[in-house]
Amino acid sequence: MAAVEAKIMQNPPPKKSPKSPLAAQICLRLLGAAASLSAALVTVTSKQTVCLYGAVIDAKYTYSSAFTFFAIANLVACFFYVVSLFAAGILARKCSGPNQYFFMFLHDLAVTTLLMAACAAATAIGLVGKFGNSHIGWMAICNDFGRFCDRIIIAVNLSYLAFLVHLLLTVISANKLRGIHV
Repeated sequence: MAAVEAKIMQNPPPKKSPKSPLAAQICLRLLGAAASLSAALVTVTSKQTVCLYGAVIDAKYTYSSAFTFFAIANLVACFFYVVSLFAAGILARKCSGPNQYFFMFLHDLAVTTLLMAACAAATAIGLVGKFGNSHIGWMAICNDFGRFCDRIIIAVNLSYLAFLVHLLLTVISANKLRGIHV
């Protein structure tokens, strides 16, 4: 028994820095906000005009309700990322118990779900734009509107990054809610 106690005294457990989890949360929330805001801005500024068979045709994000939802959802997610920065700071300073993290978990879960829905909607319409749907007669437009489609692809990828960051934040919030520290 004395040997075990001596070994414990020789190797004390490493102290966890209380600033480290807060710094990780802040960095992740800033990364998510930047990705979400970038996705919204790239979507909103995506438009292209081409002349096909003598007719001038425009492609804008507002012509698709899925892309409009995508842009608005990313703006809302960016706003909630910024709000959650303040909440994470307040929770970290008060040394709150697991019960105080419940609302942060619900917030993170709601924003994750919003981003997942926005990404799914934009991906579905983007695939129809890229490949068309021969069963119902929808033609692919990305051959004619390449710049527009490329910008939408960039926006969707940025939004998926924001989604993955927020999914990780949701797991971190759930982990704190359970009171388990990894």
